[in-house]
Amino acid sequence: MSSVPHSTNAPVTRVLGIDPGLRMTGFGVIDVQGQKLRYVASGCIKSNGEQQLPERLHTLFAGVTEIIETYHPTVAAVEQVFSNVNPQSTLLLGQARGAAVTALVAKKLAVSEYTALQVKQAVVGHGKAAKQQVAHMVMRLLALPGEPGSDAADALACAICHAHATQGMGQLAAPGRRQRGGRLLALADSEQLNRAKVRATPRRTAP
Repeated sequence: MSSVPHSTNAPVTRVLGIDPGLRMTGFGVIDVQGQKLRYVASGCIKSNGEQQLPERLHTLFAGVTEIIETYHPTVAAVEQVFSNVNPQSTLLLGQARGAAVTALVAKKLAVSEYTALQVKQAVVGHGKAAKQQVAHMVMRLLALPGEPGSDAADALACAICHAHATQGMGQLAAPGRRQRGGRLLALADSEQLNRAKVRATPRRTAP
């Protein structure tokens, strides 16, 4: 049981976080009820590098669609694309992100976007946090038994960032939680870890 007081009448918002990538797109689902964050599921959608780009984008689109149909999120949060030193990599990442966002919009979900800096500041407290720091804080905030994988952790962090942005840090920093420099330090409600890994079956092109 959580030691954080909350109203049982508070509505539950289910947030789907997406960390887009062409090779691997991470997803994380959390429930937000009043001051409580609760882990629901996380994992990744992996595309087949041997396929052509259109088929890989379809794999991501189908994977995100399956996640939505399985977990029925209320809203979605997606990390924005950053400019890479390699223009080709940036272009491919943008197309992967477009496939994920299209799947979200096709299912009538409201989509909020956050930069990597905003996500790190919301979860860790500063924008230069390493990926391992993000994963560790996600584990603590959601009371997970271990650190999630990098892609799933980033997606969960994006979902947590959205919860902070829409409810305000003050609401989340309730009794039983400490706040330092915008960083929530205490643990959320304990929840059985249910790792949901979505891996679409790769389809090979005809010779």
